[in-house]
Amino acid sequence: MTPGTLRRHAVAHRERPRVAVVSLSQGTRPDDLRRGLESVLAQQGVELDVVCVGNGWEPNGLPEGVRALALPENVGIPAGRNAGAEVVDGDYVFFLDDDASIPSETFLRDAIGLFEGDPSLGLVQPRVVDPTGTANPRRWVPRIRKGDPADSSPVFSVWEGAVILPMDVYRVVGGWGAPYFYAHEGIELAWRVWDAGRRTWYAGDLIANHPAIDPARHTEYYRLNARNRVWLARRNLPAPLRPLYVGSWAAIQVARWWRHPARLRVWFGGVREGWATDCGPARPMGWLTIGRMTLAGRPPVV
Repeated sequence: MTPGTLRRHAVAHRERPRVAVVSLSQGTRPDDLRRGLESVLAQQGVELDVVCVGNGWEPNGLPEGVRALALPENVGIPAGRNAGAEVVDGDYVFFLDDDASIPSETFLRDAIGLFEGDPSLGLVQPRVVDPTGTANPRRWVPRIRKGDPADSSPVFSVWEGAVILPMDVYRVVGGWGAPYFYAHEGIELAWRVWDAGRRTWYAGDLIANHPAIDPARHTEYYRLNARNRVWLARRNLPAPLRPLYVGSWAAIQVARWWRHPARLRVWFGGVREGWATDCGPARPMGWLTIGRMTLAGRPPVV
């Protein structure tokens, strides 16, 4: 095993597994937040330790059974999730965004059943569905070849709004990448699960609800998207692959936006920032991991 790699044994089976739940919010969606928390509290067959993290907000009006953790300022999405995970305890940790919910009362028990049935799994993302019947964005299926959203498969990035991991896997991979603030932290988490000797899994038979809204395409989005692509390479890839990864995404963006030069200027400015600024500590994945990912369908070059 490489340093930090987890042996492939399932979490010890318990009749009522304990699940640590982290819900991150800035307090701007109180109705959605309550809906999500109540869907968690309705879960059957598990014990729960639930915290609502106020990212620059002091949570209030929470359902009974949910603790509050107030952060004095907005530290970003990944760092906020990490802060919540530090104050909860469980065999598994489940991260749920404040505008997401889980419609089945056995969602968590069913997800745990996947881990118990296949010890190679280190992270599970469910299929995401808009509960109103609106068409679901293709980006919610984290595969190059999207196919049928109901089909399950190994994946190499995740939609971050509802994911569950064994707690020991979360600890070994180092949690979410705090420096990113926003964008691409789900790719790093998936990569690091693979590098820990496990697989990241998209479960098409598990459902989480989320409104089908388009993320804001503003200047800050384009800048962080580009900067974090470079940081992702610098933090996680062996040196020879870093320019290949960034270069492949530069080619993709040019192909997408050649008619939008203003977007490309901002994006390439973010690329320059990514190479010039501190990205935090690096943990380059091993070549064995790269081989496993390649055989599973996607080398970490694009």
